[in-house]
Amino acid sequence: MTSHGVRRGQAERDAITVEIGYALFSGMFVAALTFGVVAGPALLFDLPAGIEQVLRPAGTAAAVLLFVARVVSVLVRFRRAGQPGRARRESRSGVSVGPVR
Repeated sequence: MTSHGVRRGQAERDAITVEIGYALFSGMFVAALTFGVVAGPALLFDLPAGIEQVLRPAGTAAAVLLFVARVVSVLVRFRRAGQPGRARRESRSGVSVGPVR
């Protein structure tokens, strides 16, 4: 049920499921890419121990942070786009630029 006490239709539930899957998949992709860029050199090359001890945790921390940021940003954008009564104004080029105030 939504906050208004109305049941969601199958299409709306499917859209939410697809959006959650997209958020998780794109978050994992960004996290893996980030980890590879930051910690990859420590895994591929024979670097000094001090540098390896810094790159691996830094890569892990950056990957986790970007995963969470990506998932949250995708789901917040989806939620805002689906709110009823939020008319969007358009720029001169016809691109939606934000809510009408």
